[in-house]
Amino acid sequence: MKQLLSILMVLMFSVTTYAQDKHDQIRSLKVAHITAELNLSSEQAEKFLPIYITYDKKMSELRHTNVFKYIKNADIQDLNKLSDKEANKKVQELIDFEESYSSARIKFVEDAKKIIGEKKILILKKAEDDFNRQLLKKYKDKK
Repeated sequence: MKQLLSILMVLMFSVTTYAQDKHDQIRSLKVAHITAELNLSSEQAEKFLPIYITYDKKMSELRHTNVFKYIKNADIQDLNKLSDKEANKKVQELIDFEESYSSARIKFVEDAKKIIGEKKILILKKAEDDFNRQLLKKYKDKK
């Protein structure tokens, strides 16, 4: 198991070295961190990692949708200037986004728990949160 983990870590860092995109680098580091925290068997890793990577990419795509970008980048004054019709349309887009985001998360958890079990789903959530906090801390420390 330790040998598999070592090989996986080297592979992830190798991919990181050659990755063109910072998002790919971060995703590789995140997957390596999660793999280490979950302590997966080789069989579990073989089944789980492709599902997780696909899920992570889907969530990233959702976070880059137009409505998410619009709300994130809009100022309060711009939002106040919207007509009722425009606001209604944006709210519906936001609802659709939230439904898609929740559905993707629920489907992933249901699929993943068949492979890694409920306890490791909880460990996964903790590992994701810890990774995100570490990433944010490193970003803040650079500034």
